Amino acid sequence: MNQTPVKTRRKFDETFKREAVQNWRNSSKSAEVIAQELGINANRLYAWQKRFAPAAVEGRAATDFAAFAPFARQKFKRPFAKAQREGKAEKQTDLI
Repeated sequence: MNQTPVKTRRKFDETFKREAVQNWRNSSKSAEVIAQELGINANRLYAWQKRFAPAAVEGRAATDFAAFAPFARQKFKRPFAKAQREGKAEKQTDLI
């Protein structure tokens, strides 16, 4: 019988991941181009970026999102509140 070869999972050490992200962030190339040069999938670079991004960048991004979070919640509550005032909906699921 023919057996299909087993594909071994590649493991990259932390320094490789950090250097890959650093090289990508410092270059003007896209993640796809850098990933192809390294022989990996571009999604890996994005995942590693989230994991190994500098604290200053992460802190700023988290602060920006936190500042807009209340407005995002209000945007989704408004249609329900309006429908509720007009007597068209008793629960949010009535709008769906």
